[in-house]
This record gives sequence, C-alpha cells and structure tokens, in this order.
Amino acid sequence: MKRIGIGIVIAMLLAFAPLVFAQSEDHGEVGVDAEDFMFHALDNHMVGINGRAAFNVHKYVQLEANMGWDFERAFNEFCTDCAPPVTTTRSKLRILHGEFGPKINLTAIHAVRPYLLLKGGFVNFSLANKPATFGNFTSNVDNLRSNNWSGVFYPGGGLEFFAGPFGLRFEAGDEMYFNNGAHNNLVIKAGPSIRF
Repeated sequence: MKRIGIGIVIAMLLAFAPLVFAQSEDHGEVGVDAEDFMFHALDNHMVGINGRAAFNVHKYVQLEANMGWDFERAFNEFCTDCAPPVTTTRSKLRILHGEFGPKINLTAIHAVRPYLLLKGGFVNFSLANKPATFGNFTSNVDNLRSNNWSGVFYPGGGLEFFAGPFGLRFEAGDEMYFNNGAHNNLVIKAGPSIRF
C-alpha cells in the first residue's frame, strides 16, 4: 500500500511539473544589449553595452532596470591647411546611463512580444584618459555624484522573440536628458534575453 501511495505522489508530481516550470519561467528576465546612442551634442554615434533585469508585477507589466556604458570614440578632424589634412583624435568622452520604470507587454503571447517602456533615470558624461576596463567602469559608478550627470526620461518600445526561456530583444527609444533644456538622443539596442 505504501508503494502505491508513493507511486501516486510521483505520478502527480510528474503530471503537474510542466505547469510549475511554465509558471516559473515567467517571473522576469535578464539580458545584455549592444547599444547605439546617437549623441546630439556630437551629432555622432556612441557605442556601448547595456545590462538589464526585469521582474513581473502583472501579466502585462514588468518593472525593469538597466545600466549602460558607452565607450569613448575616436573622431576624424579635417584641416585644409594642415599636413596631413586628416587626423584621428580620441574624444576621451564616456557615457554612463541608468534607467528604471515599467515595461508594458502589448500581448500575452510568449513567442513574440511587442512592448512599450517609460523609464526615468540619469546620464553621466565623463572625460577620462584611462583605458576602457571594468575597474574604470566601477570608478565611474563610484564617482557618480561628483561628475556631470543629468536626469533622463526614456520612452521607447521594441520586440522580443522567445524560444522557451531564451530570446532576442530589439529596442529603440528617445533618451531625453535635461541640462539647460531637454536634449533628445536616439538609442537603438539589441541583444539576448533569458526568462526565469
């Protein structure tokens, strides 16, 4: 009789296991993106990396936080009366972004999800002659209060494509920072996601 009881419990666990795992895969997601930040002040692209985490608060709503770091860029300078006429100059400019806010999924379909974002946060502009290493990234975060930073409002949207817990995400938005008025900057991001 004891074996029959254990067999029934095991059968029930096996029968309900897909439901348990299906629900557990929809608590949130994490991901990493390649980021293209069209910086209005330079009229040029800043390229970087962005990490994000989101946690579900409703079937259609997640609270999402992300932080991105754009590496310095080299620019060509042109001079008609100089030899050589074109020189390459390092900008020494690095940009640190951080935003938090709701991500609204427009459908409950798990394979393809269009979404909208409304986030607030900060952008930090720093000039440094140091190499782009993890240690220098953390020093930018540590010195956040002492450097040039501005408030940000980020409306955006995109598409996620999932096969089970693994997916790809494509996003575009307007990262508006406020420093002597609003400054609009197009941001395009793409990268892998994992749902849990």
